Amino acid sequence: MASKNDDVQMSSRDESSQSFLPNPATARAERNHPLTLIGAVIAFYFVISLSVVFLNKIIMSGSDFPYALFVTWYQMVVALVLLLIWAHLGKTHRLFSIIPPYEFDINIAKRVAPLTFVYVMMLALNNLCLKYVEVTFYQVARSLSINFTILFTYLILGKTTSMPALIACVIVFLGFAIGSYGEINFSWAGIFYGVGSSAFVALYGIYVQKTLAVVDNNQWKLLHYNTTLAIIFLFPLVLFSGELSEILAVSEAIYDSGFWMLMTLTGITGFGINIAMFLQVKYTSALTNTICGTAKACVQTILAAMIFRNPISDMNGLGILLALFGSGYYGYVRYKERQARS
Repeated sequence: MASKNDDVQMSSRDESSQSFLPNPATARAERNHPLTLIGAVIAFYFVISLSVVFLNKIIMSGSDFPYALFVTWYQMVVALVLLLIWAHLGKTHRLFSIIPPYEFDINIAKRVAPLTFVYVMMLALNNLCLKYVEVTFYQVARSLSINFTILFTYLILGKTTSMPALIACVIVFLGFAIGSYGEINFSWAGIFYGVGSSAFVALYGIYVQKTLAVVDNNQWKLLHYNTTLAIIFLFPLVLFSGELSEILAVSEAIYDSGFWMLMTLTGITGFGINIAMFLQVKYTSALTNTICGTAKACVQTILAAMIFRNPISDMNGLGILLALFGSGYYGYVRYKERQARS
């Protein structure tokens, strides 16, 4: 989660990890750190972010539990519990002091609520996308977040985008179109949810900029409000969508302790993404972050093909490569633009 105070998006990093944190409000100074420490931080990021995607895929399509809203709500509950524990330990242990004591002010919550709505839609649509598409195609299905970022940046903030960034967007869109056409297990529902999630990822980056000042530009305080409000917002959706009644009526998974361990582990890794990205911001450079995001997407696709045995056609493979290349190139362009401005 490299500093992007002037880039209103998350997608040059790996938004598929679905961090609960926004981008830092201020840029950090570059410092030299031991290579072993940097390597450990990068490895931790890779393991955690890959785990989030694969565990969510297993739950959504491999455990006979197709209830995306409930899964998202439960993961938010796990994240809030961990946040409370971490913040409490931070009062007496320096190791945990990165997260301030928990706070929830109703007046601040009202101002954070629009961001939380966008956040909830982003996470719910992300899990629904994973339900319907193969992990190998997942990166392609959600690759349009870059295109939506540029569109919303212009429509909402009135900011234009450089020609190299626009070229990267064209490459990403071509990858999306070719990959969709060549996808063997094509799903219109998966495409719809992937595109929708991409749109909300882009909106989230913009609304984070508008909301951080409400919480004194402290991303951890924003995490307090975002997670708490997400739980409140999601529960009525789980209730009135019929998911909860259907789960209680027909689901056998809820009687399996192994299933709840898997659900809880996924919530833990989701929270762990925040820590991994915080460590990356603290101990690595912006260029390293950009490279890691692209490399992780490549590793994710290769591992998915090996683990889930997803068939990949030639057209699908070309689309995946174009989407990954376009995303990586976009991240590089944004990095160079930040360097030029600093």
